[in-house]
Amino acid sequence: MAETWSGEFYCVKCKAKRTADGEVKVNDKGTRMAKAKCPECGTNLNRILGKA
Repeated sequence: MAETWSGEFYCVKCKAKRTADGEVKVNDKGTRMAKAKCPECGTNLNRILGKA
C-alpha cells in the first residue's frame, strides 16, 4: 500500500494554498515528495517533504 500525505499544497496556477490528499513518492535524490491534483483547477501539485 502506498503512503499518503494530507495537507496544504501551493497551486501555481491558482496562486493559492489548497488542501488535498497526495501520494508520497521518492525521487532520484532520495527526497520524499507528495503529489496531488488541485481540487479547483486540476493542476498537478507537488510538495517536498524531506529526506526519506
